[in-house]
Amino acid sequence: MNVLIVYAHPEPRSLNGALKDHALAHLQRQGHAVQVSDLYAMGFNPLIDVGDNRASQPGVRFRVAEDSRQAYADGTQSPDIALEQDKLRWADAVILQFPLWWFGLPAILKGWVDRVYACGFAYGVGEHSDRHWGDRYGEGNMSGKRAMLMVSTGGWASHYAPRGVNGSLDAILFPIQHGILFYPGFEVLPPFVLHRTSRIDAEAFAQACTALEQRLDGLWSDAPIAWRRQNDGDYLIPELTLRPELAPGVQGLDIHLRDA
Repeated sequence: MNVLIVYAHPEPRSLNGALKDHALAHLQRQGHAVQVSDLYAMGFNPLIDVGDNRASQPGVRFRVAEDSRQAYADGTQSPDIALEQDKLRWADAVILQFPLWWFGLPAILKGWVDRVYACGFAYGVGEHSDRHWGDRYGEGNMSGKRAMLMVSTGGWASHYAPRGVNGSLDAILFPIQHGILFYPGFEVLPPFVLHRTSRIDAEAFAQACTALEQRLDGLWSDAPIAWRRQNDGDYLIPELTLRPELAPGVQGLDIHLRDA
């Protein structure tokens, strides 16, 4: 299988760097082909601008979505964007690896999503009708591929528990897992999470590597998060709200799980 690791940490000697190297070596030992987009090492530009379309005209107002759509359709995208899209097409599974900074992605990884997820590639695809509202949330160009987050946090696991002061980690990661990954069609596996990273000693690191190997070995066999697919009938169209007879009286993010 082909695996793409999109990695966002500025220090190669960090815990994240060691985990990335271990994941790469383990996947290759298992016979998989692996590419790594090391965003800091690449000097990846995270800022959307008019230069993302090489055919942009001077003096014409920059419209982010429309310019992105036109550049993708015409083959005039900036080469760094097109290269990352090619990697996504090539991959059977994608791993986003990052430290949780201020409850979200590092800016360079968010910028990778902003630029690489071009209109027509990751969004703005599919018909819009009274029965189907675009190819998204379970459909789209990433359909048939799998994805998983590798996340590190400085806080304790209890800080990210359902009653923890930071809020549930499932809720914090929802915009990434349900939005960035499930939206364009990935089947999303539960995340691999390592907490309290400043306290990881050699023994704990060895244990983490063993646990990571098990998760990597399950990339194609483990059950993905069972989210509802947008166009399978659970949501009213075009309102895109859950039908009232499903999970009646219940609110919150868990209503988007099929067994809610």
